[in-house]
Amino acid sequence: MTETKTFKAFVTTGDGEGQIVERAFDDLPTGEVTIKVHYSGVNFKDALALNAKTKVAKNYPIVPGIDLAGEVTSSEDSAFKPGDHVIVTSYELGVGHDGGYSEFARVPAKWVVPLPDGLSTREAMIIGTAGFTAALSVHRLEESGLTTKDKPVLVTGATGGVGSMAVSMLSKRGYSITASTGKKSEHPYLKALGAEEIINREDVTPEKIKPLQEQRWAAAVDPTGGRPLASILSSTKQGGAVAVSGLTAGADLPVTVMPFILRGVDLLGIDSGFCPMELRLNVWERAATDLKPDHLEEIATEINMDQLPKALKDISQSNVRGRILVKMG
Repeated sequence: MTETKTFKAFVTTGDGEGQIVERAFDDLPTGEVTIKVHYSGVNFKDALALNAKTKVAKNYPIVPGIDLAGEVTSSEDSAFKPGDHVIVTSYELGVGHDGGYSEFARVPAKWVVPLPDGLSTREAMIIGTAGFTAALSVHRLEESGLTTKDKPVLVTGATGGVGSMAVSMLSKRGYSITASTGKKSEHPYLKALGAEEIINREDVTPEKIKPLQEQRWAAAVDPTGGRPLASILSSTKQGGAVAVSGLTAGADLPVTVMPFILRGVDLLGIDSGFCPMELRLNVWERAATDLKPDHLEEIATEINMDQLPKALKDISQSNVRGRILVKMG
């Protein structure tokens, strides 16, 4: 593939905004692998990176976009060659190193995952960081002993990226799913993804959380944290597990040791950013096979680079359903 002399990228200076600029290849950061980006995604972290006050991005100006999929145009590492289709998520992408909101990207080879058979670059970015996080959550829960005989599995924040993917992935695996959301209008959407029961998010978190509550959940995928997580832990069944991957409901966790020492509940921290490459490859392989959602198109909304400002504002205000896919070029 022939590289053009310049390319377009969405750049922020940390002022809460971003703009599309023309860049030269000399502007690309250091790295062994240069990629023509086909798609990226819109994540909550990308919206935070627009504002220097959040301290999410480490330097400015920067190209946000914590995930990308595309085609290698050149490589100084023998593991990759021009024409290879690849995925890059996590690490410093989009926060300490120019990210996916660009027609071309250059990254360290150790960040690059070969696109698994069974996925196109478009499908890989519908899954994206959110879907990878959901897949890693399911993977860890199953490692902890969860089987389809264990019912029900709770998914919080179910209309968001991680939540939507988790519902669809768990449904494909044959689990009984209870989805929690504050958006009544999205109940049909969650039913279509495979949720058997849908509850209001207030039903997950009572006004007063007891150290031990009624045993309700065999397991849970929770991208919210905070008080909801505390309530989930105190309501998880004997020997159950909870996979937590976010803190949209807060970083504080007002919980006692009771669920852990009296019910043997496991709290699994999901680090999709820096999990080992061997595990990363395994989870992406599962995302292309037994965990590949059957409802990718229902989950995805596709936009172009010009529409990024609105999409980033929407996700910062929790006005997004599923995944927003950004087509580059």
